[in-house]
Amino acid sequence: MPLRTKLLFYLVAWLIVLMPFLFWRNTWFGRPLNDRDLGSYLKDDKKPRHIQHALVQIGDRMSKGDTGVRQWYPELVRLANYPVEEVRNTDAWVMGQDTSYADFHRALLTMLDDNSPLVRGNAALALIRFGDASGKPQVISMLQPVKVTAPVSGSVTAVARSGEPANHGTVLVKLMSGSDVTEVRAPISGRIKSVSAQPGASVSTGAEVASLDPGSDQVWEALRALYVIGTTDDLGYVTPYERETPEYPQRVAQQAKQTEQAIRQRAH
Repeated sequence: MPLRTKLLFYLVAWLIVLMPFLFWRNTWFGRPLNDRDLGSYLKDDKKPRHIQHALVQIGDRMSKGDTGVRQWYPELVRLANYPVEEVRNTDAWVMGQDTSYADFHRALLTMLDDNSPLVRGNAALALIRFGDASGKPQVISMLQPVKVTAPVSGSVTAVARSGEPANHGTVLVKLMSGSDVTEVRAPISGRIKSVSAQPGASVSTGAEVASLDPGSDQVWEALRALYVIGTTDDLGYVTPYERETPEYPQRVAQQAKQTEQAIRQRAH
């Protein structure tokens, strides 16, 4: 093999190894950031994942009692209204790490009205750490199926299959309106309970097109929250999860039983 061909071969092989590493390095939120990078990443509107990366790093330092991150607390409050859902969702989780900062409490209360169920859920869970049960209705909703509606009118061209798992953002239904195609995506991770829209049918704006059962992580977190703030009125949402099923791991059933026990003990 000529030397030039060998060098080209080694270069291609090196790139095959290097490119996935660079992609992983730039998307892995566990990579430590120094203070200068944190400040820069928090304001990088061109790359929302940089903002998320900074938020995760700040949250980790907060959980370890690092007071040096307080300099960025005003930025965290500002990000409560950031246009990217994933950033707001991470931000809600991070603000729950320090209950001594009153502005976090106020920001989380406003996030209970967010248009994303994930953000509302994380805000409700974070508020519990402040001793505030204002988000309890949202916690209850985390244990219930989510109805997915059509954002526009159109003709159904494709649908997902009932019973299949769905991640946040999975396309459930495709709608054709003139030459425009609208993808209706899963607002949470879970399992597709039903799909009411059928290919070829016409649907109107706001019509239900699918229903999702909540994922195991969401259910587990909601049950843990009700362990702290639940009352006997909430047992009807808790006890159905005490039965072990293929859809939910054993830890969900165990948590449901522990939550029921804690609620009943508080009632006596």
